[in-house]
Amino acid sequence: MKFYNTYILPRLTHWVCSGKEFKNQRAKVIPHARGRVLEIGIGSGLNLPFYNPSNIDFVWGLDPSKQLQKIAEKKAGVLPFNVEFIGLSGEEIPLEKNCVDTVVVTYTLCSIKDVQKALIEMNRVLKPGGKLIFCEHGKAPDDHISRWQNRINPIWKSVSGGCNLNRPIPRLIEKSGFKINNLDMAYIGRFKLASFNYWGIAVLK
Repeated sequence: MKFYNTYILPRLTHWVCSGKEFKNQRAKVIPHARGRVLEIGIGSGLNLPFYNPSNIDFVWGLDPSKQLQKIAEKKAGVLPFNVEFIGLSGEEIPLEKNCVDTVVVTYTLCSIKDVQKALIEMNRVLKPGGKLIFCEHGKAPDDHISRWQNRINPIWKSVSGGCNLNRPIPRLIEKSGFKINNLDMAYIGRFKLASFNYWGIAVLK
């Protein structure tokens, strides 16, 4: 399992998250980032091409996967703004309080072990007036879909690097001291158990 998690899963994650549906979602949210940006779960850098360089001063990219970081570094090398990679998970943000203009998190809240702690950390580092930009999959609104999400989540989680199908993303965000100003929701793929998406912008309460 260690070999799978270290070498197979990162490449599989990169391939899956490079799909057309994911690209369309990234294009909706990432251009809203401004200033000094902290991206939680930067992974293989799939969001990097969608930042508007004229609006970005600097990007911190937080992710514990060294394998995915190698892919992201190649993408970052051709960008007109600097990207500093930090090999930690979302629960550990080694930045000062109120130093970030925008926190970006896409398809990451599903797999952070202590997601509430990570969101509180994002709250801590955001400047007053800063924004949390998010796009995540999570709990479906249809009862028959959400019941199946709950049933297969233990198996899914064990083979997908800790990804949870059934997290109530908006509730988790608002529970951590954020107010969601813009929120959209929709299924973005045929596999409904893993394709109900929440995306939008939240600010500090």
